[in-house]
Amino acid sequence: MPVRTFSLRCVFICIGLWLSAAVGSAASPSSEGPLPRPIESYADPEGGVLQILKHRLQAEPFNGVAFAIFLLAIGHTFMASKFRHWAHLAEEAHAARLNQRPQENVGEDGEPQEVSFKGQILHFLGEVEAVFGIWVVVLAAAIAYFFGWGAVTDYIGHGVNFTEPMFVVVIMAIAGTRPVLRFAEASLRIVASIGRGSVAAWWLSILITAPLLGSLITEPAAMTIAALLLARQFYAWKPSSRLAYGTLGLLFVNISVGGTLTHFAAPPVLMVATPWGWDTGFMLMQFGWKAVVGIVVATGLYYAVFRRELASLEAARATTGSAATDARERPVPAWITGVHLAFLAYTVLTLHYPPLFIGGFLFFLAFSQATAHHQGKLELKTPLLVGFFLAGLVTHGGLQGWWIEPVLKSLTQIPLFVGATLLTAINDNAAITYLATLVPSFTDELKYAVVAGAVTGGGLTVIANAPNPAGQSILQRFFPGGVNPLGLLLGALIPTIVLALTFMLL
Repeated sequence: MPVRTFSLRCVFICIGLWLSAAVGSAASPSSEGPLPRPIESYADPEGGVLQILKHRLQAEPFNGVAFAIFLLAIGHTFMASKFRHWAHLAEEAHAARLNQRPQENVGEDGEPQEVSFKGQILHFLGEVEAVFGIWVVVLAAAIAYFFGWGAVTDYIGHGVNFTEPMFVVVIMAIAGTRPVLRFAEASLRIVASIGRGSVAAWWLSILITAPLLGSLITEPAAMTIAALLLARQFYAWKPSSRLAYGTLGLLFVNISVGGTLTHFAAPPVLMVATPWGWDTGFMLMQFGWKAVVGIVVATGLYYAVFRRELASLEAARATTGSAATDARERPVPAWITGVHLAFLAYTVLTLHYPPLFIGGFLFFLAFSQATAHHQGKLELKTPLLVGFFLAGLVTHGGLQGWWIEPVLKSLTQIPLFVGATLLTAINDNAAITYLATLVPSFTDELKYAVVAGAVTGGGLTVIANAPNPAGQSILQRFFPGGVNPLGLLLGALIPTIVLALTFMLL
């Protein structure tokens, strides 16, 4: 597809998103839909959590259906690598039937003459970013069966807040551009120069500095920049599977807690900041300095464990040359970098207002086209897939409050911290903290425990924290067969324990 045609299509897509966001923000639902059912409407009986959950299932049988679909979606994420393997087999069989390799099955226009429909469908099913969106179709069908089509449009159109997915798409697209990435790389090069720019120095500077930067530019932007720099300065040298997963898990955990220095950067903190009156000063005193200590300790621990392998990667780099050599041959004018950073700052400042930041993104696309000779390829596929992933996740997550709320409500401080950490692994941590704001009996100690647990557990799975899909999408090409969920869990386990001890003991 010609670049100009692709750019025009991107512009039209974004215009459509902008208009829909503007209309959606201005419209009001025509009627009060049945989903999600208000927590206070259940009239729960006296008793323990099991009695309450049983009562809520009897009062609303659809709760069990939504929960079952959500579990199937989670199970599907663990099966993604299998689907990709089956897709590969299907494409090989298709190529054999055509008596040619897939890369040879290309016409003069560069488009495939014939593709394997079965293989493409299996590839789609194997995309982790598509999983929750796929199961939204099943969820929508179930809602329509129980409540009618009007309930589907009412819930998805008015009951689900898609601001975060849209914001992630825009911030990822801007943060992943060549001028922003080059600026971030130059800034971190100053830090890495302390260690003479070695692989280990880059590894340490990215994993410590970038997550803390997330408190200013938001976690999704920090994740995008950190993942892109790790791809260039670390993963390019082919670390062992153990170090690769350890680094990915450490990145996810550090990003999750690194946004707690302010009250607006981390999604789980954003959910409670206004209802509980938490500002940046409060976050710095209660969470921020502890997050810095935990990030430094966890990263230092992994450095001590993998020090020898990091040194061997430096030797491999010395024989092949620097990964950033080509990128430094064409400098980006300072004024272009400044404009990109201004668009990034504008997006962060308007993160609660989709019509504003999507409208700003349209101007950004126009500026990128006008300065195309200083730009790299504008990557939209990954941001759109990540946004699709998050949109599906929040759609499912909005119907899980019926069981999460009583579980949180029943716990004391330490069990609540552990429970929030574990629940975060199977549901977005922002959803956990949002549901906590609905519990009127929460003391200050319990508020601290649930937020600390939510950010601590944000690296255990790809669905635990909103920026995680962005990092996985950027780095998954360095993992044969894609990122294994168990490998990620094991890689994030030790940093999670370190941060848990930091938040609970300090």
